[in-house]
Amino acid sequence: MKVLIVDDHALIREALHAVLKQLKREAVIFQASNSRQAMHIVEEHPDISLILLDINLPDRDGFSVLRELRDRYATIAIIILSSSDDQDTVKLAFKLGALGFIPKTTEREVMLNAIELVFSGGVYIPSEILEETTCPRLTNKPATRDSPRGLGLTDRQIEVLALMMKGRSNKVIAQTLNMAVPTVKNHITVVLKALSVTSRTEAVVKVGKMGWELSPKSES
Repeated sequence: MKVLIVDDHALIREALHAVLKQLKREAVIFQASNSRQAMHIVEEHPDISLILLDINLPDRDGFSVLRELRDRYATIAIIILSSSDDQDTVKLAFKLGALGFIPKTTEREVMLNAIELVFSGGVYIPSEILEETTCPRLTNKPATRDSPRGLGLTDRQIEVLALMMKGRSNKVIAQTLNMAVPTVKNHITVVLKALSVTSRTEAVVKVGKMGWELSPKSES
């Protein structure tokens, strides 16, 4: 497994290196201090599994780097690192294809869990965002029901939603519920429509704010 850390602060790179080695001792870890070095490393190692990308780079806006990486290397998982955790910044990161967002103030144990979740195919959203109460994009169409069943979802669709909330990938959901991946995708389409959102990330945020307790029977 190959991982790339992109940050202009050597101390932060070394700290992240230690975290990654604790999580994946066998990982091959590359480091870059700017976007030019980062793109050169990715070109030489297109089989990199994960990139930890600071959005405040000295030579280029990190969001433009994220956009380019998503366009050119769609299979690489990318986690954004930022000293800012305001909602607009987080939402933009996910909109551009990030699978995780880790504020630099995050505690080591939480950071480990976040990286491990993305490694396993999930999406990590910082708890501060899930707890945020003012999110116009997600609240301009509030659900008028107090439960997923009230939105017209079937038991199967509620189970799919519960597994989405746990950060499970479509493939893992299919294996857990013993169904085909295309069937899972169809269920997710229905769930997103019922919640009036357009992505899995928005669904997780919205359900988290609603406070619904979802527990997939297949994992209980």
